[in-house]
Amino acid sequence: MSTTTTEGKVYDVAGQDWDELVETVTESAEERLVINMGPQHPSTHGVLRLVLTLDGETVTEARTVIGYLHTGIEKNMEFRTWTQGVTFVTRMDYLAPIFNETAYCLGVEKLLGIADRVPERAQAIRVMMMELNRISSHLVALATFGMELGATTPMIYGFREREMVLDIFEYVTGLRMNMAYVRPGGVSVDLPAGAVDKIGEFLKVMPERIKDIRKLLDENPVYTRRTKDVAYLDLTGCMALGITGPMLRAAGLPWDLRKSQPYCGYETYEFDVPTEKTCDVYGRYLVRMAEMEESLKIVEQALDRLTGPLKGGPVMIDDKKIGWPSQLALGPDGLGNSPDHIAHIMGSSMEALIHHFKLVTEGFRVPAGQVYSAVESPRGELGAHVVSDGGTRPYRVHFRDPSFTNLQAVPATCEGGMIADVISAVASIDPVMGGVDR
Repeated sequence: MSTTTTEGKVYDVAGQDWDELVETVTESAEERLVINMGPQHPSTHGVLRLVLTLDGETVTEARTVIGYLHTGIEKNMEFRTWTQGVTFVTRMDYLAPIFNETAYCLGVEKLLGIADRVPERAQAIRVMMMELNRISSHLVALATFGMELGATTPMIYGFREREMVLDIFEYVTGLRMNMAYVRPGGVSVDLPAGAVDKIGEFLKVMPERIKDIRKLLDENPVYTRRTKDVAYLDLTGCMALGITGPMLRAAGLPWDLRKSQPYCGYETYEFDVPTEKTCDVYGRYLVRMAEMEESLKIVEQALDRLTGPLKGGPVMIDDKKIGWPSQLALGPDGLGNSPDHIAHIMGSSMEALIHHFKLVTEGFRVPAGQVYSAVESPRGELGAHVVSDGGTRPYRVHFRDPSFTNLQAVPATCEGGMIADVISAVASIDPVMGGVDR
């Protein structure tokens, strides 16, 4: 569809109108090329489609087309209980599942009025898992970015290191991704025996591994030529577009929700907010590298608390009408609950059994109201607008996903640059389409 404005003809591109667009553009007297990059181009993240207008190799117009991965997660949540909602949200930004879960659960806890009753041990575990997740997400960003620029070694390094984090996730939660580990009121289960040693080993190895990646890329002339002064977006542009996360901090503003609007006890941890003033792809890379180093500090502090003053504490709120059972144990066949666990649930009192039955089958009721809760995800501000009508299911849950907002920067960072730099620009935004097309 084309419309005429004071600036000339404007073309609106939807999902299945490629032929129509080409036909209308060919009527123009200008000599220009409109190309389609995606939605399955190997150099774009996931199923993002870019429609680029070129003058030679210079991009004169860049438009993003989204929606190819739509899962209907937000709508589906209206037909599930509040606890079941965690299983949906964890699949949005699939590189940062713990952050999706935490943002949602913080909102549910606010509505329930139990935010200050969540056990400290559960909060420390949440912080530790989020920072491990931040490291794994940034490693994927660096790995895929390297490969998109034609370098395979960063890809190998990034995914090798990420495996260590995913092994920890699997050991603690039973799953490598989409864990549904964070629940309203705490976490689903305490750290298993041996988890502390496994995380401690990771903390010993990882600093050197990050240094290896820095040695590979920080001063690499090929890498710096592809990243320095590329996809420039200054602080004014970031503020106008609502950009958050590493992109904003690479423009010089130390805005981080862990410091500015603390949650889960982040105000009690010591860490810095890395910033750069380059406003380019290289600065975003440096910020992510520094953030991984800061995350290691936070994980170490959380681990000290979990093995020290918070050792042996509860990991779920002590309210049987809300708290999903967190003392889980497998039976001898490795499939069902152990007899001890069943006896624990069924042997205490008839009321406890009734609460457990209703909690699992019907779910708990949440007082009517609406809240907004936000966390600092690897890509920026991830917020959950949670609305309840007083029932056992959400009336509406809407997420402010940073990838969705940050993609607005594609025209600002790509137009006027070379087509080869579009790859660098999109990769430096680090969009995850699972969060965009939810």
